[in-house]
Amino acid sequence: MTERIVLAYSGGLDTSVAIGWIADATGAEVVAVAVDVGQGGEDLEVIRQRALDCGAVEAYVADARDEFAEEYCMPALKANALYHDKYPLVSALSRPVIVKHIVQAAREFGATTMAHGCTGKGNDQVRFEVGIASLAPDLKCIAPVRDLALTRDKAIDYAERNNLPIATTKKNPFSIDQNVWGRAVETGFLEDIWNAPTKDVYEYTDDPAYPPVPDEVIISFEKGIPVALDGQKVTPLQAIQEMNRRAGAHGVGRIDIVEDRLVGIKSREVYEAPGAIALIEAHREMENVTLEREQARYKRVIQQQWTDL
Repeated sequence: MTERIVLAYSGGLDTSVAIGWIADATGAEVVAVAVDVGQGGEDLEVIRQRALDCGAVEAYVADARDEFAEEYCMPALKANALYHDKYPLVSALSRPVIVKHIVQAAREFGATTMAHGCTGKGNDQVRFEVGIASLAPDLKCIAPVRDLALTRDKAIDYAERNNLPIATTKKNPFSIDQNVWGRAVETGFLEDIWNAPTKDVYEYTDDPAYPPVPDEVIISFEKGIPVALDGQKVTPLQAIQEMNRRAGAHGVGRIDIVEDRLVGIKSREVYEAPGAIALIEAHREMENVTLEREQARYKRVIQQQWTDL
């Protein structure tokens, strides 16, 4: 039986090209796994079909939006989780749920290896590989972009030579990761910390220099979870989505920091997380008026440890 490899598939250029790269390099069949964590954009069926058109033998797609909001974002909200006291763990929170579905797909389709499209620069390579080692230690892990130094120019050349059904352009210099909890943007001219972000960097937030009329929202919490907005019941996913819209309209949640990475380097990152920041600030204020002083001190220590983990 031909070996099978499951690929964490985004539908973008790099992972679309990776299907062919992996098959050419290993002779294995590639199973593409796409997980919707609220990143928006294309329909899952469109992404599934693109994976098949690019050479995948199977394409596994999962709508994990509610799962992500309830089981990952809500614990982060309870912990007021902000790395460097600023970043609400946008990418970090999504990787475990993606890995969970990758493992499910590997079991379903008989794969022995997992592949991801991370580079050697960021934390994602660690998140994916530690996650796989924890949930499925029998699975091997490969990273073609990192290990074979497959650059964007090489990806574009491969896609054009093989007529892959994916847009190829060198115009967008940014590396972008997004989900319902927020959006992360890096590389390009942002690598120079003296360069201010331009308008095209932002998508989830409007320019705070031109705010709309004031908007007051009443958030109702039960056991640290938002259950209603202005008296209307909401699920965790709905609460995040609505606060993304309302807080984003006021430019809330723009973050520009130089952060420490697990691999020992510093990296300039621009984030947008209007819903996450608005909900965390509301949750902090609720704790401020309810927790006793020593409880609050202890929680600050524990929530920082939770965030670091």
